[in-house]
Amino acid sequence: MLSNINGIFEQGEFAPTRFAGSLSLAMRESTFELFASTLCAISAKLGEHARLNIGTKAEFSFEALLSGKLDFLVLPHDVSQPPTLSKSLEWQTILADEMVCLMRAGHPLSDTRLNIENYLACRHISVIDKDLAEPYFEQTLTQRYGARQIAMMVADFGAAALTCHHSDYLFTCSKRWAETALQAQGLVSKPLPFDYGQVAYSLVWNTVSLNNPACRWLYEQLTSAEIGNQV
Repeated sequence: MLSNINGIFEQGEFAPTRFAGSLSLAMRESTFELFASTLCAISAKLGEHARLNIGTKAEFSFEALLSGKLDFLVLPHDVSQPPTLSKSLEWQTILADEMVCLMRAGHPLSDTRLNIENYLACRHISVIDKDLAEPYFEQTLTQRYGARQIAMMVADFGAAALTCHHSDYLFTCSKRWAETALQAQGLVSKPLPFDYGQVAYSLVWNTVSLNNPACRWLYEQLTSAEIGNQV
């Protein structure tokens, strides 16, 4: 309702340098590593009285979008599996990706070709996500070859990568993140030995949010940015 009212009273084009309010996004802490340069560039376009608030997905999730407490959410996910099925929320892919398997440099498989047998023979690290259903890649793997042996569940990609440094566990994750994150430096990256479909980072928002000129401007900045060339 507030977004609709703002849209009615806003006159002319949105001027970011004159904007005096706040805009909000939430994402995994690991996702911020990929989008940091883009978000800093967006913040620099706003005036001195504007603020860009960036929270964590653990703090703000789909319910925050529906209630108006949050403007946008950025999530990594399977393309075949939308982040949410709510009719009030929309989603759009803003960064294509693929998945890789990370392991420590001295891992027994570090100099060996990864295949389905040795992949499943190892124990794995998984990242907790209470909002998304079981990932499509996990479902496909289980149906075709068998389930992974999950040794540890951690809160975020960074924690999983650090665990890899100190164990023989494998971590299956975003290739773009693995190439960017400081925590993943020094780890060995290998392609997954099975077809897991397509993965990406998507922007999720409440349908009415784009009635707010400031939110629409931020949406345009995020969807038009060449994020892949900035990381």
